[in-house]
Amino acid sequence: MTEETKETKSLHFIEEIVEEDIRNGKNGGAVYTRFPPEPNGYLHLGHAKSICLNFGLADKYGGQTNLRFDDTNPTTEETEYVESIMADVRWLGFEWECLCYASDYFGPLYDFAVKLIGDGLAYVDDSTPEEIAAQKGTPTEPGVENQYRSRSIEENLDLFARMKAREFPDGTRVLRAKVDMASPNMHFRDPVLYRIKHAHHHRTGNAWCIYPMYDFAHGQSDSIEGITHSLCTLEFVPHRPIYEWFIEKLGIFPSRQIEFARFNLSYTVMSKRKLLQLVNEGHVHGWDDPRMPTLSGARRRGYTPEAIRDFCERIGVARRDNLIDIGLLEFCVREHLNKIATRVMAVCDPDPIRVVLTNYPEGQIEQLPTENNAELPDAGMREMPFSGELYIEREDFMEAPPKKFFRLAPGGLVRLKSAYIIRCDEVVKDADGKVTEVRCTYIPESKSGHDTSGLKVQGTLHWVSAAQAVEVEVRNYDRLFSVEDLNDAEGDFKQYLNPESLTITKAFAEPSLLEAEAGQAYQFMRKGYYCLDTDSTTGKPVFNRTVTLKDGWKVPGK
Repeated sequence: MTEETKETKSLHFIEEIVEEDIRNGKNGGAVYTRFPPEPNGYLHLGHAKSICLNFGLADKYGGQTNLRFDDTNPTTEETEYVESIMADVRWLGFEWECLCYASDYFGPLYDFAVKLIGDGLAYVDDSTPEEIAAQKGTPTEPGVENQYRSRSIEENLDLFARMKAREFPDGTRVLRAKVDMASPNMHFRDPVLYRIKHAHHHRTGNAWCIYPMYDFAHGQSDSIEGITHSLCTLEFVPHRPIYEWFIEKLGIFPSRQIEFARFNLSYTVMSKRKLLQLVNEGHVHGWDDPRMPTLSGARRRGYTPEAIRDFCERIGVARRDNLIDIGLLEFCVREHLNKIATRVMAVCDPDPIRVVLTNYPEGQIEQLPTENNAELPDAGMREMPFSGELYIEREDFMEAPPKKFFRLAPGGLVRLKSAYIIRCDEVVKDADGKVTEVRCTYIPESKSGHDTSGLKVQGTLHWVSAAQAVEVEVRNYDRLFSVEDLNDAEGDFKQYLNPESLTITKAFAEPSLLEAEAGQAYQFMRKGYYCLDTDSTTGKPVFNRTVTLKDGWKVPGK
């Protein structure tokens, strides 16, 4: 097998289509794509797949990608969403060639509609929405042509102009294409092109009161921009014939619609309607809640754009909708964070055990050099304060340990990470028998990097100096739902919300975390990967758990 054959076999089906078009000289070999979100909500991970696909194709074949807002429904669209979408695309690492809006083309789209009317291919219909739906028939029965379909071109031109001139109330008339009421494709049965909607538009204000429907605006916007490959998800397969019909009848640039499978993510939902429900009903704390599959939520949680791009590359481009294991996304996040995260110490226990080193010089504080990240040679060092009183996790001590317990126990030796070996000599308890303190001896000759003690220990613990420890809030996020595939779940999807998707605890961290920076990844040693949350204030850091060190998730209650 030649290298060329290997390369060809590695292409996904859209790349194969694109390369065939290039070989055939279609559109001069150009590859122009677009990402066309409707600005009525925040982008989620499904959109990330589309972004990576559109921008990635154009980049691979020397083309360009436009960011176009499909803003044809003024009642659901807001500038807030426009700004968040632009921020998300840039955060993922992409820059568009042209920033476009469907509303930029309201004039040309109106002219296209007038041309269709003039060619006898569109008519003004006075029917109600309910009547239109009934007249369309069913997938097994043909539709019925109504009396308005035979209106003259002159009457249709006059009525359409009067629709634009605000003479008619909302819902009283629509413009429909005259295609085929008996077509087996329901989208071919005289689709609505324009509806009357007296609503303020976020960009055009009150200049228009008639707005184009998606099927009419989208394809023509592609043609106006010279988009060569219009990529969309599988639900638009039945829309493709009408997309091509408009191109033929209007004689405009022949953009090519290609459909690919959307993906669902286990233990979450990707429906914008359901996500909006979670936000509005207070099940999550906004669109950027770190449990949400939105890009703003992923960013706040500490996911990196590199990890999301890697995830999108790994899941590939499919022809059938599929369920992707969220564990793959977490693997990609872990893999990247392991390379870039600063290693720090935090005792994530609101009730830690105090370790008193009885032979450590009273009042002495050492600054111990500690690597920021051994994976990165140029990551540098920082200093950790070490004193005679420390905190460790309560789970790292047992008074009567089982075999193969390699943490601290009476008479046992452990190494304190980047510091010394210590031996537990005495256990102090309160009146209820709870261990509050352990008294230990430290071995001065066992200092990390300069160990001459000759002692070998099997356990290494993280710790913080009690006097210098910084109290922080830790938010441990987990999967939003307790059911893997919400599409197969019966009843209200919200009944499957994971009650343990967020747990909040107090922790004691090394003082360097007072200087933690937004966007910087941290590995809390032996605990997981964390990032600074936007709720942090001066002297009161809040950290979000991005992902655990390894996948140990279990369904709650099992």
